[in-house]
Amino acid sequence: MGRKKRSRAPSEDPEEEEEENPQNENRAQASEEKSLYELLGVEKTATQQEIKKAYYKLALQLHPDKNPDDEEAKEKFQQLQKVISILGDEEKRALYDQTGCADDADLAGEVVQNLHEYFRAVYKKVTEEDIEDFAANYRGSDSEKNDLIDLYKKCKGNMSRLFCSMICSDSKLDSHRFMAMIDDEIAAGNLKETKAYKKWSKKISEIKPPTDPLRSRGKAKKKQSEDLYAMISQRRQQRKDKFDSMFSSLMNMYGGGQQNSSELTEEEFEAARKRLESQKPSKKSRKN
Repeated sequence: MGRKKRSRAPSEDPEEEEEENPQNENRAQASEEKSLYELLGVEKTATQQEIKKAYYKLALQLHPDKNPDDEEAKEKFQQLQKVISILGDEEKRALYDQTGCADDADLAGEVVQNLHEYFRAVYKKVTEEDIEDFAANYRGSDSEKNDLIDLYKKCKGNMSRLFCSMICSDSKLDSHRFMAMIDDEIAAGNLKETKAYKKWSKKISEIKPPTDPLRSRGKAKKKQSEDLYAMISQRRQQRKDKFDSMFSSLMNMYGGGQQNSSELTEEEFEAARKRLESQKPSKKSRKN
């Protein structure tokens, strides 16, 4: 039989014990705090699309344009951007999932607890229609351009991280449009071209740009539904007109009551047609 493994006796010095297990204490403390996922109101298993959607709902209410004189909203918006810069970046998110640490003084301890209550109250106020309406006015505006320039500086030209924080943005739809705006600012001397941006812009320039980058995806879907409804209504009306015309012709040819055709159903029409058809003289009787 092998020797039993001796368990290590606890240290008599509390300070020594604390120094030996700092990670355990940090993990215990982190487990008691609200996670960044809870701040956005999503599960830890949420997709990037779900995370970004939750971020949009909060950003829409906290955006400086909607709260020009509210310093608290401005501060919370900046903290929200830090949340999405972590959860919206695959590498940073993986590191956060592993350590439970945001590695940011503005997203630690009591700050996160206060943010959780604040965000929950804000999140409930926003609807899908609010997001679509905001996006329709925001995209292509001076406010969007200012946010783009600000995030370019914060992300140091890393466009993948920029798209994580840029509200109402879509990399497939907006890359060429954003590149044009940033290039103009670089040419004007307002921004510096970073290595990360230079590499990204070269890749984007080789891709065919979208034909209508400012289209509203939400409104496009709504318009498609409206167009489909209009088409169905038109076909129903054409059917009704044909129905009324055919009934009138039968009534004129073979006589009948003065009932308004618009009050008949298709079943009633079919029964009337059969009755009228039965009154038609056969070819044989006409010859006689």
